[in-house]
Amino acid sequence: MISGEQFGVTSDGEAVQRFPISGGGLSAKILTWGAVVQDLRLSGHEPPLVLGFVRFEDYPQHSPYFGAVPGRYANRIGNARFVIDGKTHHTDPNFLGKHSLHGGRNGFGTRNWSVALHGPDFVTLTHHSADGDMGFPGALDASCTYRLKNPGTLSIELNATCSEPTICNLTNHSYFNLDDGGTGDTLDHQLQIGAAAYLPVDDELIPTGVVQPVDGTPFDFTRARAIRHKNGGAQFVYDHNFCLASTHGRMRRAATARGAISGVEMEMWTTEPGVQFYGGHKIPEIAGLGGREYGPYSGFCLEAQVWPDAPNRPYFPSALLRPGETYHHVTEYRFRIGA
Repeated sequence: MISGEQFGVTSDGEAVQRFPISGGGLSAKILTWGAVVQDLRLSGHEPPLVLGFVRFEDYPQHSPYFGAVPGRYANRIGNARFVIDGKTHHTDPNFLGKHSLHGGRNGFGTRNWSVALHGPDFVTLTHHSADGDMGFPGALDASCTYRLKNPGTLSIELNATCSEPTICNLTNHSYFNLDDGGTGDTLDHQLQIGAAAYLPVDDELIPTGVVQPVDGTPFDFTRARAIRHKNGGAQFVYDHNFCLASTHGRMRRAATARGAISGVEMEMWTTEPGVQFYGGHKIPEIAGLGGREYGPYSGFCLEAQVWPDAPNRPYFPSALLRPGETYHHVTEYRFRIGA
């Protein structure tokens, strides 16, 4: 195994390694556990750009997927079941006791990945998921490459192949704060999302099946505006998929965010057909990087993905992966300090 820094030990006695990388005006620390982006910094801006923990023990105990790569299916699968070629498969019902979230209670975001390659500006992690893992059919071999490149770009490349027909939907679950690293909230960050439609959800956060135009709704981010939006005196809760396209495709700009104070700007580019915007209302009150005290809205997520519950909605973009095919996903977060 390629060696990095010792960062911790799992409950099963596996060593968790950390790999520092730098390039393009960025520096990052990547963990083997969950393929986590623990820390990310931009030259000229002292605070971290992402939320994370100093100690490994906080990740399995407290992390709401900070910086992780969830899988085999990121986001939710309604009723923890889906059908492929006439056969029903039942996955781990780890969300509300009836739905699947992020691949199950022991999904990829809580596994210790292996390191295949490492250089000054990149690291490639791999994970083998056995047939039947968390209820998913077929063995799946996944890889994640983090690379820092000019100008100020964190590039994430996710690939996977399978032994039997299955579903695959991977993402990165980093929480961003472009101002102070998480001491304050991000509600006054300016956000623009290049989507004309979103997916309404029911009371259990499962898509209703409707593809709804954002026009005239609190989900209209087609022009940059503050995340802050009041609903009966309280902040409106965002945890929804925004519909970018009907299928995987070429790299497109999905979103742009800007810190309210720092002027740090982030563009998100992706090959994926959707982006989950999560405003961070459930972030726990806990100490994070540099002793910062996190809490609700300390960070927000922009998760590139296939739409949630797509395996049960044939008119949604497909997450089906068959033997001989390669799942291929590229997302880039591009940072700069604006005028």
